[in-house]
Amino acid sequence: MEGLEHVSPLLGALVQLIGVNGAVWVYWAAIILLCIVVYNLGFAKKLSVIQNIVIYVSLIAGSLLLLILSYQLPVVESLFVAALVLGVYKLRLKLHKQENEEGQDHSV
Repeated sequence: MEGLEHVSPLLGALVQLIGVNGAVWVYWAAIILLCIVVYNLGFAKKLSVIQNIVIYVSLIAGSLLLLILSYQLPVVESLFVAALVLGVYKLRLKLHKQENEEGQDHSV
């Protein structure tokens, strides 16, 4: 398609597969989902229901800006890498805590 040379490669591929309108909705949903995953893996704390609603509404509103930026920048790809790095970090942290608990159990 003509005019797709300046958009993100992933978005360009989506546009060619499902059209412009569908690609924008899918891309926005991917941004929202990845923002939620990154937030939960890296920054989430125990909050009340009202505070969680405010945070998730803010994430959805902020993802509109990320959608606009994603036409020129690899936003989805960057969020995916951030989620992957934070996931590995959480997994290693959990394994490290389990090793420490097992070590303390044997020493007592």
